Order: sequence, then C-alpha cells, then structure tokens
Amino acid sequence: MIWTIELASYLDDAPWPASKEELIDYADRIGAPREVIYNLEELETNDDIYESIEDVWPDYPTDEDFFFLDDDDEY
Repeated sequence: MIWTIELASYLDDAPWPASKEELIDYADRIGAPREVIYNLEELETNDDIYESIEDVWPDYPTDEDFFFLDDDDEY
C-alpha cells in the first residue's frame, strides 16, 4: 500500500467515521484514481471503523512534520 498526499486528499471529504467498504464505495463514487481504491482494498478485512485518514494511513504527515517559519521568525 503506497499513499501519497495527493491520493489521501481524495478522502478529505469522506463520510468519517466509515468502514472499509464505505470508503471504497465513496472513492469509487467520486471517481478517485484506481490507486486509492487499491490502497483501501489492501486494508485488513474486518469490521473496523476508521475515524480519519490517520487510521487508514498511520504515517499521514501532519503540520508538525513540516518546517514552517512564522512571520516573526528571523531567517
């Protein structure tokens, strides 16, 4: 399973919380790239409910993973 920020962005408006089947159905309905559906199909088959993209992609980058300078910071 290979996720990228671009692929994960297709799930931004997904109906969270959702099951694996609901996420696959959502991705199919919105016309997400086949890679998104493949990644979702590779999730473990169980009755888990996913609360957010972080549950689907545990290494999902957060704002803390990026370096941002505040306007007050000196260069």
